[in-house]
Amino acid sequence: MPQEGMTRHALTRRGLFRASAATGLAAAVVGVAAGCSHGSDEVTSEPVVVDTSKATYVIDPNTNESNFSSVDLWWGDPVATYDIAAGTVLRPGEGDWIAATSVGTTTSPVVKGAAFSVSAGTLVDVITQTVTTGNPNIAIYDVRCSDEAYAWVEMNLLDKSWKLYAAPFSGGAITGTSSTLWKANKNWDPPRFVVTGKRVIWQVMPSTSGTKTTEHSFCYLWKLGGSEATAVVESPGRFATSPELSGDTVTLCPRVRADQGVFYGITAYSIASDLEEVVDQLVLPQTVVPMRAVRIGDKFAFSIEASYSSGGLLGTMGTYIGTSEGKFVVLSREPYAEVAGADDVYIIKSKSSYFVVDTKNEQYAVLAPVNRSVDYGDFPARDGECDTFVTFGTVKSPDTGYPVGVQVREYAVSVGTGEESSDDEDSSDGSDSATDTAGSSNASGTDGADTDSANTAE
Repeated sequence: MPQEGMTRHALTRRGLFRASAATGLAAAVVGVAAGCSHGSDEVTSEPVVVDTSKATYVIDPNTNESNFSSVDLWWGDPVATYDIAAGTVLRPGEGDWIAATSVGTTTSPVVKGAAFSVSAGTLVDVITQTVTTGNPNIAIYDVRCSDEAYAWVEMNLLDKSWKLYAAPFSGGAITGTSSTLWKANKNWDPPRFVVTGKRVIWQVMPSTSGTKTTEHSFCYLWKLGGSEATAVVESPGRFATSPELSGDTVTLCPRVRADQGVFYGITAYSIASDLEEVVDQLVLPQTVVPMRAVRIGDKFAFSIEASYSSGGLLGTMGTYIGTSEGKFVVLSREPYAEVAGADDVYIIKSKSSYFVVDTKNEQYAVLAPVNRSVDYGDFPARDGECDTFVTFGTVKSPDTGYPVGVQVREYAVSVGTGEESSDDEDSSDGSDSATDTAGSSNASGTDGADTDSANTAE
């Protein structure tokens, strides 16, 4: 059935969906091609249901004693440390430029789209005003970028409608025409999206509180300069996680086997094939919902934020590293963010610190947060495979206790030495000892002219 405010193609994948792209008075057309690469009826692998005999625990969940050796962090000091303006929130990115939101100097806009250069340590404004002008209720909500493209979401704070834009990007600036990729009303959640190279990948999902809760969700892909976007994955219900980039894959978690119950398939797709090729898949036990999922090397790293009455090992809270073969390295700590790493090293955020787990040498270390950042949190600005791990934390003044800036740290990622530290710590290393919870805001940025012919979900 056609949806209110949507063309029929949005959910039936027939016909052509028109969208506008504009800077000033110039306008181009972006459409959505008919069809979907992976429909909701696609055959999937069997659910992975295993018991604790298939687990290698980093820290024993019953005794809290370390099974892996606890060592000093072998990376040493950060490669670089930078101080940037308070209120800046970095968004995980793959390249030198990492998208960020920053505080506007006026109320229009309250939030700006920005970008941080890891190599130079500089923060630059990218989107300093919303595409929609003359409406003080429109705000920049979220941003992502690669070294070649920048994408952002603008939201009407009163009626919760939103629009997704993208533009070519280089050297910290928009370099061409900005495009309107999608628009929707409050019945559809703001898109969860990523940018890799020249590609923008986003999810359109019904809101849990709107009137379209029974509709299917879709993931779309668009390339800079292209006249059409493509529906690449259909989910009979909401996706469980945001898209997560890692090397040449993006991992999505659509609902699968819908005729048999509620199952989620952690699925890695090839970016080079525009997500047509499935690289790997792990179907979770029935009703188990992942919080985050990414593929690093030849293994999935995924987190479960709740414990279930069924599902075996994978129905228990923690972070898991493994494949559909059913053997997993497990860190039984409450997960807080996406997992990053390289080779056999996995960087897992806990309440205040990070566990750096070396599965090859069966050892782990703790990366402490930025000093005086516990109240506001220290968070990763990398996701999936990375040569350098970047963190950012809001720092308080030792005198007033108010935020005075954001500190960004860059570390070179490497496998451990296999040698234990002389002062071996047990699992009560303090990484989970903070009593304050951490969180980060969700915002974004833009430029160009607005039209009404964008891809629409209402």
